[in-house]
Amino acid sequence: MATMNISLPNAMKEWVEHKIESGRYANTSDYVRDLIRKEQDRESIIQEIQAALDEGDASGYLPYSREELEQTLKLSAGKDAA
Repeated sequence: MATMNISLPNAMKEWVEHKIESGRYANTSDYVRDLIRKEQDRESIIQEIQAALDEGDASGYLPYSREELEQTLKLSAGKDAA
């Protein structure tokens, strides 16, 4: 396993130390590895979504006008906020 040294501002260092003190992580390396895994998963999901959007866009099929879709999304977002 390779070694990597990083520098953090005090506030971030304290945040990491707090995470380790909570008992969820054994040490700083465990915490950083977990963050990297989560970021890799997030990027993978974004790539899948983008591929699906590209496929949909390439299909040429659009059951709603752009305006109808935007209005639907705005109404849906408003319900989530309530």
